[in-house]
Amino acid sequence: MSKYELVIYWSDEDNAFLVEVPELPGCMADGATYQEAVSNAEIIIAEWLETAHDLGRLIPTPRGRLLYA
Repeated sequence: MSKYELVIYWSDEDNAFLVEVPELPGCMADGATYQEAVSNAEIIIAEWLETAHDLGRLIPTPRGRLLYA
C-alpha cells in the first residue's frame, strides 16, 4: 500500500470514481467502484514511481496528511 495521499471523488461526467495523487504530478486513476479506483491508483502510483526512477527524476517523499484535506 502506498503512503501517498489519495483524493477520491465521484465524477458524473466520467460516471466513475476518480483518484488524484497530489504529491505525484499527473498521477490519476479511475474505477467503476470506490475499491476499484483505489486499487487502480495503487497500480498507477507504482508505475509513476518506476518511470520517475528510470528517468532519474526526483521521487517525492510522502508527506502524509495534507493540510487542506
